[in-house]
Amino acid sequence: MRDAVDIRAVELGEYIVKNNATVRAAAKAFSISKSTVHIDVTKRLSQIEPLLYEKVREVLDLNKAQRHIRGGLATKEKYKNAADT
Repeated sequence: MRDAVDIRAVELGEYIVKNNATVRAAAKAFSISKSTVHIDVTKRLSQIEPLLYEKVREVLDLNKAQRHIRGGLATKEKYKNAADT
């Protein structure tokens, strides 16, 4: 029988794959820390469900490759909103 941590790791993995979610978004959705999400989906999930882990890894790698773009857009929006006020 799986314990609660293993079940949470699988649920996090499924959520990330289904929603193309970032670690931060998954943490917010499950009301846990980003560190916990990261440990669950990288270390625990690879041992529990290797196939799901591979899918999660693809999403996380894509998010990592795109994060500089999202950061730039967020900064642009921040200064745009500051100029409007």
